[in-house]
Amino acid sequence: MTQEYDVIVIGAGVVGSMVARFLSKYKLNILLIEKESDIGMGTSSANSAAVHAGYNAVPGSNKAILNSKALDMWPQLSEELGIPYERCGDYVIAVNEKNLAVLENLMERGRKNGIPGMELISGEEMRRREPLIRPDTIGALWAPTGGISDPFTATVAAAENAVMNGVTVMLNTAFEDFLMEGNTITGVSTSQGDFSCRWVVNAAGLFADEVMHKAGVRPEFVIRPRRGEYLILDKADFQLTQNTILFPTPSSKGKGILVASTLHGNVIVGPNANFVDDKMDKDMTREGTEEIWSGGKKLVPSVNRKHIIAEFAGLRATGNAPTPNPEIDYQQDFIIDIPSEVQGLVNLGGIESPGFTASPAIAVRVIELLKSAGEDLIEKSDWNPIRQAPPVFRHLDKHQQAELVAKEPAYGRIVCRCEMITEGEILAAIHSPIPATTYDAIKRRTWLGTGRCQGGFDMPRVVNILSEELGIPPEEVTKKGDSSPLLYRRTKDVQQDHIVVEDLI
Repeated sequence: MTQEYDVIVIGAGVVGSMVARFLSKYKLNILLIEKESDIGMGTSSANSAAVHAGYNAVPGSNKAILNSKALDMWPQLSEELGIPYERCGDYVIAVNEKNLAVLENLMERGRKNGIPGMELISGEEMRRREPLIRPDTIGALWAPTGGISDPFTATVAAAENAVMNGVTVMLNTAFEDFLMEGNTITGVSTSQGDFSCRWVVNAAGLFADEVMHKAGVRPEFVIRPRRGEYLILDKADFQLTQNTILFPTPSSKGKGILVASTLHGNVIVGPNANFVDDKMDKDMTREGTEEIWSGGKKLVPSVNRKHIIAEFAGLRATGNAPTPNPEIDYQQDFIIDIPSEVQGLVNLGGIESPGFTASPAIAVRVIELLKSAGEDLIEKSDWNPIRQAPPVFRHLDKHQQAELVAKEPAYGRIVCRCEMITEGEILAAIHSPIPATTYDAIKRRTWLGTGRCQGGFDMPRVVNILSEELGIPPEEVTKKGDSSPLLYRRTKDVQQDHIVVEDLI
């Protein structure tokens, strides 16, 4: 007998997690399923962390409308869920007259999208605000609504708040097919069994096209992944003058390679935007690295290769749904609808940039769609929108740190020296509403292993902590789930010709 739910959300990236969180406000039995070992391991784990200002998307498109709406939501959302967020503004840089014409078009598009406070500034003023900018800059578009956040924390916070409000989260649970009666969806079949429901929200990211095709809708819609590669600079060696995001003038490939501050103190350079055939292909390439580095130096000439401490790649879920009345060829729009061919499905497809920014507004749109379809959504009297973020030791003053250590001694033991992450923070992640059970899951929640040594110092201790807290041998601790063990065997157990020799030294 299948377990019954009112709504099943497929995919626990930032969009699926936000949908689950906002739906948890209502008297619904909700299941959020994720095929990976943790939430937020897809596109949500590898992006620019930018909260886009709202001037880029074509007016009237879902991207433009939801980007603009979400900008008004982020301050309250970050306060309620404990998501780091800073509305620092962003710049688009012009180095010739042709660029200036593009900036004027972007500014007009932003006005149509309802974005306030935009301003065209001179090259001299831009150099005053950011002395590191390329010296031949002749102008810039300043948008105060741009910001920076933390996509890892945003995803975790939304999903944890959903769990606090009664949502069930199942990890390692891959969607396989729909259960149907005629043209009505009655549930889903997964790698962990069948579950019945009245509604399914397709928030499967890169695989949203394959999910909707299983329901027999939108056969023409295809997601072709675009890989974006990034470089992270050592915060001890390089900083922008102010926290901000620097964009080049956009091209037919997208917004371009940015140089931006992060809320963790580093500077990020990237991404490029190259189509790949494999939806799992997140490999860095030599050509991509050179492309990113060249693009970064075109904005900020003083960046130096010796400052690089990490690199990573992510995939955008670029679909082929056109933007209404497109002004530029490269734009495709979000699909957010209830298809008429089947009953019980909400489709979210092609959610690429500005998907992270728009995610809370997308969640509200899902609620609006359900109401318009006749769903009687009754609010809970005890819904709690607050998710109390765990203490971040390095952000506390000396007095607060001493008080915390006196209460919880584990916060007095530093495990990651580069980022000053304590054992207390690791334990809090392991025992959180959605437990972190792998090294990368702890990394996403605490930021350990992201500094200059890239985990070289903390990893042995983290393995021991996970082993002790989960009650498993160290050899079973993984980096990111099945097939990624960190250890093969103990170094003192050397097996030769089927004979175990103890190292007595």
